[in-house]
Amino acid sequence: MRLTLPHWAGALAVKAAAFIIVMCCALAALLGVLVHVSVTNQTVGQARDLALSRLADATQAYEAGDTLLPGAGVDPEGLPTPLRTLAAAGERGTMVATHRGRPMMWAAGPVAGHRALAVEVDYSQPSRTIAGLDQSILWSSGLAIGATVLVGVFAVTRVTRRLHGTARVARRISAGDLDARVNDPRTQDPTRPQDEVAAVAAALDTMASSLQSKLLSEQRFTADVAHELRTPLTGLHAAAELLPPGRPTELVQDRVAALRTLTEDLLEISRLDTGRERLEVGTEQLGALAARVVRASGTDTEVRILRDVRVETDRRRLERVLGNLVANAHKHGAPPVVLTVDGPVVTVRDHGGGYPGYLVAHGPQRFRTEGGAKGHGLGLTIAVGQAEVLGAALTFTNAVDGGAVATLRLPGGE
Repeated sequence: MRLTLPHWAGALAVKAAAFIIVMCCALAALLGVLVHVSVTNQTVGQARDLALSRLADATQAYEAGDTLLPGAGVDPEGLPTPLRTLAAAGERGTMVATHRGRPMMWAAGPVAGHRALAVEVDYSQPSRTIAGLDQSILWSSGLAIGATVLVGVFAVTRVTRRLHGTARVARRISAGDLDARVNDPRTQDPTRPQDEVAAVAAALDTMASSLQSKLLSEQRFTADVAHELRTPLTGLHAAAELLPPGRPTELVQDRVAALRTLTEDLLEISRLDTGRERLEVGTEQLGALAARVVRASGTDTEVRILRDVRVETDRRRLERVLGNLVANAHKHGAPPVVLTVDGPVVTVRDHGGGYPGYLVAHGPQRFRTEGGAKGHGLGLTIAVGQAEVLGAALTFTNAVDGGAVATLRLPGGE
């Protein structure tokens, strides 16, 4: 079984934080613009009304021949050109402009002789009010964004931490640890609100429990069947030995031997599945052990010792691994078959059609073969299981120039 989970962890936190920041900035900008426009319109409107009111008083005084109040005059210095042009055309208007280094609200209107009567109102205080308001909006927006981001990141981090934990458990299950569970606190207390992460965690725990139960049932069934077959097969083998010589007897004895081998393989796999195998470690000369395995196989496998080493290992299990690799190379490959020892690395290569694609990608699978090959797919499965017990790594590849290559990397080596 293989479980793969996407890498949400960092990406989700970054995306959530970026989304929160963008939304906060957009909301702060929108509110800031609305407040700025509203206050500015109100402030400018009040200053304009005051300027027009003073312009009306100045116009009345001018027409009555009275002396104009300070801040009013005909074609005064500093009157903005657009207002002067507007007044000359017989219209009234207002405009904010800088005069003598200070912001002023001007109001101008026409008088006799195509001249402009204008008044100026100090606009410094309203201008400072708007500037102060803008600064307050910026500061408050920054504080609000910062506080919202901190709260949002805290909330997202809690979620991603739980997702991290769920992903770690999924990887442990994928690696074969069927006892691993998320045990999310929310799933343990039904009174607490159940969110999506808790639902995923609960589903993963349920899946792991179900898978573990099914695998244990399968292991027990395999072991029980193998044990039950052992006794009748022993009797069958003894009976086959009593048959008269001849071709039919040879066929019966061959099939009985194949059944005994399959039964022993099933028993070995059931022991490996339980994960309770114990090593009997000793020091072995790897080159001599490999040569002994080849002699015991009765095949014409070539042994090449590039660099011999002494290894701390379980001799019986290592011989089983190498013996299965050599047997598989002769059964499913083509000669020449070469076993090479290069330090703690042992390779077994044949020159046949290579391993099937599924085997290279996912490793051997019991009771699965391709291309009409004979066998039950148990030899390489046992080799992988025994290699794991030894703490070694067994990989399967295909050579570029043809042939299957099995590489066993043993730990240590002197």
